[in-house]
Amino acid sequence: MNKNESPLRFTGSIPKNYDEYLGPMFFEPYAIELASRINPSSVKIALELGCGTGRVTRHLRKTLTEQSILIASDLSPEMLAIAKENLKESNIDWRIINAQELPFDDNSIDLIVCSFGYMFVNDRTKAFAEAFKVLRPGGTLLLSTWGKLEDNEASYVFRKTVKKYFGDSLPESYKLPFSMNDPEPIVEGLRQAGFSKVKSEVVDKESYCSSAHTAAIGLTIGGSLYNEIMEYNPAWLGEIQSIVEKELSEKFGAQPMIAPMKALISKAEK
Repeated sequence: MNKNESPLRFTGSIPKNYDEYLGPMFFEPYAIELASRINPSSVKIALELGCGTGRVTRHLRKTLTEQSILIASDLSPEMLAIAKENLKESNIDWRIINAQELPFDDNSIDLIVCSFGYMFVNDRTKAFAEAFKVLRPGGTLLLSTWGKLEDNEASYVFRKTVKKYFGDSLPESYKLPFSMNDPEPIVEGLRQAGFSKVKSEVVDKESYCSSAHTAAIGLTIGGSLYNEIMEYNPAWLGEIQSIVEKELSEKFGAQPMIAPMKALISKAEK
């Protein structure tokens, strides 16, 4: 795999389904949370890494002053295309950027935000060092990462079900979304990169969906495991969706479906 590629494939129909189903259910609550932690008065230039379909981007643009520059970036042109369409009237500089090779001058950025992106970076040590290098003195890195899989219960139901079908044949990338669930290594990694003030905390939210049926559809067709299912056996898709819907309905309600979730929000100042 090329160092500029994501180990997960958000291609084909996935970006649209990801945005439509998983965006509101999982990412919107933390997008609002991240934006609420920003002091816009100190930000002239902000950089978002791993912006995906633009959920956090929308709240960043609303939070930052009109005069501030917002650069929103991702490695996936297909995800960026949806973000651009969703936010086409906004003043945003869209770019394809690798977090391990930031194309900016040293000490030039006031704020870097990365929502659920660093888990997929090949070399996190290098990525943290790059963020430190381009941030100005007093600048801030704000990031979110998922907690343990079993603490994100709707995702846990889906992934448990998929694992029953695949056994040990799932790719290692299966583990990546929940691979930064411990605050200690995050804090240590940020300090090693040079950051002085570092804090990481667990933030509980609820994943809300209008129905367990809709949630099961989104989980099945909106994530990268959709590709794995379709490559191994497309007939599994409907079966997995039905099993997931039944379990979500029983545990978290049929209409609406409301399940607990946990993420870490980490803040580091240069």
